[in-house]
Amino acid sequence: MKQLSKETVNWLEVGAEESGQRIDNYLIRWLKGVPKSHIYRILRSGEVRVNKGRIGPDYRVRDGDRVRVPPIRTAQLPRAVQTSTGPRAQFDTLYEDATLLVINKPPGLAVHGGSGISLGAIEQLRAARPQSKFLELAHRLDRDTSGVLMLAKKRSALLHLHEQLREGRVQKRYLALVLGHWHEAKRAVKAPLQKHLLANGERRVTVSEQGQSAHTIFRLRKSWAQLPVPCSLLEAELKTGRTHQIRVHLAHLGFPIAGDDKYGDFKINKTLKKQLHSRMFLHAHHTVVTHPDSGETLRFEAPLGADLQAVLAHLDAQQQRDHAEAI
Repeated sequence: MKQLSKETVNWLEVGAEESGQRIDNYLIRWLKGVPKSHIYRILRSGEVRVNKGRIGPDYRVRDGDRVRVPPIRTAQLPRAVQTSTGPRAQFDTLYEDATLLVINKPPGLAVHGGSGISLGAIEQLRAARPQSKFLELAHRLDRDTSGVLMLAKKRSALLHLHEQLREGRVQKRYLALVLGHWHEAKRAVKAPLQKHLLANGERRVTVSEQGQSAHTIFRLRKSWAQLPVPCSLLEAELKTGRTHQIRVHLAHLGFPIAGDDKYGDFKINKTLKKQLHSRMFLHAHHTVVTHPDSGETLRFEAPLGADLQAVLAHLDAQQQRDHAEAI
């Protein structure tokens, strides 16, 4: 993505992969950091023109359109070309072709920039691939959640992936370490979820009959029942994709995820952090999806990071020590 001028008129040419977007969405992607209110103002005033003609905010751009953008005097440069104040993340590529890019997202990185975040994963990937005409997130992961993250390199692929996600045809499985001794080999949880905004603007989700339907299947992988703080490693399969679904379902059942700073046990988390220096133990480890072009079934596996592997090794060692002392 090229750098736009703050001083002179800019001309953008719409590519095939951008065709079909509304002009307001097209500009929002190019003018990262510019308030949406400003973008709609320059559209209403006629400062944005397509093929030298005035258009409305509902105009859909077409391949080959030439878009006139006025000097962006009040705008920041696009985030894709901004310099981050922090180190760039390193992305492990799990799969890539002309249609898809799948990475193992590292923990502690938001998928996109926002308030207080200069560069998220998508901005960093675009900056590293200036030749890419199209690159969009197919779905999201929480900042502290690591694992499989899919991105589309073509608009048609993005629409196809969104359709699969809406229809529940994408298999997404996570690994979660929870506090407590989980007994059941398999448990299906159907509990509707509702979003709330706190007074400080922070988002929270609760189980509520007024919420949207949410379905998760949990399978027990391993348990450490005899430790001072019993823990269980679960695999969570999403049947729906609600915000914070796994975290809230588990907290609702009385098995909060270790290290979860929104829905977890804050006292135990503090102790665990001192002992293990670990973040929230939630990792998107397995995804199955249909390739948007070929129809082939694709399976993506993201191995646990070294930090989470160290947590499991610590639990194994502690249980062995406790067992030896009891003999």
